[in-house]
Amino acid sequence: MSKDLLKSVFGHDGFRDGQSKIVDAVIAGKDVLAIMPTGGGKSLCFQLPALALDGITLVVSPLIALMRDQVSALQALGVNAGALTSGNTDEEIETVFNALEQGQLKLLYIAPERLANIGTQRMLSNLPISFIAVDEAHCVSQWGHDFRPDYLRIGDLRKLLNVPLAAFTATADPETQDEIVSRLFEDGKPEVFLQGFDRPNIHLAFSVKNSPRQQVLSFTESRKGQSGIIYCGSRAKCETLAQGLRSAGHAAIHYHAGMDAEDRRIAERRFQLEDGLIVVATVAFGMGIDKPDIRYVIHADLPKSIESYYQEIGRAGRDGAPAETMTLYGADDIRLRRSQIDEGLAPLERKHADHGRLNALLGLAEARRCRRRVLLRYFGDNIETCNNCDLCDTPPQLFDGTTHVRMALSAILRTEERFGAGHLIDILRGQFTDKVRQNGHEKLPTFGVGKDYSKSEWQGVFRQMMGYDLIRPDMERFGAFRMTHAARPILRDEKKIELRKDTIIKEKRRVKVKSLVAEEDEALFSALKSKRRSLAEVLNAPAYVVFADAVLMEMAQIRPANIDDFAKLSGVGAVKLERYSKAFLEVINGEVSAQHPSRRRLAGRNSGTIFDRLQAVQLELIHGPYGHDKPLVCSASLLAKFAESKPRDMIAVQRILGEKKAERFGKEFLNALED
Repeated sequence: MSKDLLKSVFGHDGFRDGQSKIVDAVIAGKDVLAIMPTGGGKSLCFQLPALALDGITLVVSPLIALMRDQVSALQALGVNAGALTSGNTDEEIETVFNALEQGQLKLLYIAPERLANIGTQRMLSNLPISFIAVDEAHCVSQWGHDFRPDYLRIGDLRKLLNVPLAAFTATADPETQDEIVSRLFEDGKPEVFLQGFDRPNIHLAFSVKNSPRQQVLSFTESRKGQSGIIYCGSRAKCETLAQGLRSAGHAAIHYHAGMDAEDRRIAERRFQLEDGLIVVATVAFGMGIDKPDIRYVIHADLPKSIESYYQEIGRAGRDGAPAETMTLYGADDIRLRRSQIDEGLAPLERKHADHGRLNALLGLAEARRCRRRVLLRYFGDNIETCNNCDLCDTPPQLFDGTTHVRMALSAILRTEERFGAGHLIDILRGQFTDKVRQNGHEKLPTFGVGKDYSKSEWQGVFRQMMGYDLIRPDMERFGAFRMTHAARPILRDEKKIELRKDTIIKEKRRVKVKSLVAEEDEALFSALKSKRRSLAEVLNAPAYVVFADAVLMEMAQIRPANIDDFAKLSGVGAVKLERYSKAFLEVINGEVSAQHPSRRRLAGRNSGTIFDRLQAVQLELIHGPYGHDKPLVCSASLLAKFAESKPRDMIAVQRILGEKKAERFGKEFLNALED
């Protein structure tokens, strides 16, 4: 029956790889979780069963544009489908309800936000729902890049309707898969179909920024007339780059969230309908785009995470024909992404996880061999080589970088792991800056040992060191580099290390963009802005009502240690001193983590010292011993329990932490107790 519908309704002679088993499982009434690569035909896996079964299939989908496209496509096939969204006209809503009353509708698309409405729940409970299909199921993950809180209501809806549920996604690493199962299926155990993450038709390529505008124009010039997406980090850049492409003779438009809703809809429609159109967009454009013949995706700026990168490049080549990608990145991108994480209002654990995802993306950018292999390994998939990435096309030039890496590690160690790349590079290159003189770092043995490398070349070394996971930015020290265990054999000259020559670019003369604060103060300045934003949101007032930028800049530079020093800042009067000094001093002096109730309870006791050691070990291993595993953390209360009980063997550790966390942290936690 399913094959008959496949041909008669959808016009296909056969299923794509893996589709048949998923369709059969859904028709059989089983709970299903299907992880399929973008372009692998996920929608057919719930649309075809909807036609084979009696009743209505409820489809929960995250975007209006996505629902509109799928409903339009189904209606074009003669399938009676409808959507209830905030974008519907009164006439469209009336048409959907009439079809429901007459029992004619086969698929009803609905946005997750509507599930909070009691009237919607009552309406759905009175309909003959055959099963629930959840599209883009990774949106249920609270640690994910596309988290939608209303997706958490789907599990309750499933229990209310007492029907099977089929969840579909292309972006789900093992941790996210576990979270989808626990939140959507609860006590149920769905049948899981993992079709792999590889898109072998998509060519992968990264390049260090070197006249990035010209790099984009050169790429598109040789592909004139092809449809493409170019992602930019800012709205202004979208508009200027789109204008530059038009000046070069391309059909190009821009798209971002600052545009009027109608203008965005027109841009989406044009991209769907016009051949050879380029959209220069922020990440506001993308999820649900079902245009099959997108021939390339360019990232003019570094994406937010490896998951974002994978999902965004997946919009190319959905027809199975060859497609290309190019991702540009540089030191400024990394600094921007770090500051966006630091200035966000997410809890500390989420920020650490986001930094880990960014580190994984940097590892992909600085990969030394098959890039696809690195990408797929992150998602728990594996291949030996792909022969369809830039590193397979032209293996990079590698050289023995041990000497320069040891110089950098020595500088980090001799400055007590208190500084970021900017100050460390000044030390290595022998620059007599005010910061160097204030700290007496011109007297260090490492001062000036790296004069043979320019600043940009040293930045390339530090980027690759992060890719190797030899160093990690410590967010509690505002981005200062900490060495990992993997760095120590190199520092002791027990191990050699290869670096890529092609990504270490010599400096070109250019106009220097003056930063608001010194490079070494940027991370603290970002953290202060984040605190200001959270305080302003409570007041429902602009950020400057709390403090102007100039005051935060002075805080970042002077770093007041107490309330007396804080009172001396310009722009701090009696009221603001009383209202805000405590909050900002906590940020400046790094006291935030010590304020957790579980840690306060241990204050002044030996267990408090143990708690701090455990927390430091956890930060070292949050992404596993090699920095490539998925983030795993113990809560503060769990660390406190461990610190107080002081287990002596792995059996006791497992009783406290559980098997998974004991495997990640147990041995090092026990070592911390012995120390």
